Amino acid sequence: MDRICVYCGSSPGRLPEYSDAARMLGHELAARKLGLVYGGASVGVMGAVADAILEKGGEAIGVIPFALATREVAHSGLDDLFVVDSMHERKAKMAELSDGFIALPGGWGTIEEIFEMLTWAQLGFHQKPCGLLNIAGYYDHLFTFLEHAIDQRFVREEYRPMIMMEETASDLLDRYQQYQAPSVRKWIGPEET
Repeated sequence: MDRICVYCGSSPGRLPEYSDAARMLGHELAARKLGLVYGGASVGVMGAVADAILEKGGEAIGVIPFALATREVAHSGLDDLFVVDSMHERKAKMAELSDGFIALPGGWGTIEEIFEMLTWAQLGFHQKPCGLLNIAGYYDHLFTFLEHAIDQRFVREEYRPMIMMEETASDLLDRYQQYQAPSVRKWIGPEET
């Protein structure tokens, strides 16, 4: 692994623990010589993770749509900043540059981004680890829902390892080092229709 993509909020959220965890993740990535790929903003949880890895001498790459970059939210101190035309280009570029994906606390965009990567893994488009950094129980209810989806057979049991959840960056990254993607097969075959 060379780089981890981090999805997270452009807002700091209600609890200071969210930005604290982002800083800890940035420091942990730098300590492990892993680069950061993220949404390119200088604000909120996004800004916290980028600032943290940079202060420890790590690599930070941002990918931001032109419309957001021109609103002066783009981080000016990154190793590289890709300014793209659309959110679709942003997500594709972030995926291309990354060897794994982590969602810190964030809003609908954060959830959508990590779920797209999880869906791509389920479809066999990549074999990169996906995980939730569960700060102050932020993802408890979402993870309960994911277990429910497995229980209700909308997600195969063998795909459960494709999404991990931990409370600390070090625990999650340790699991990423050991990650072996489950083999993927279609949900139903022609003989089952």
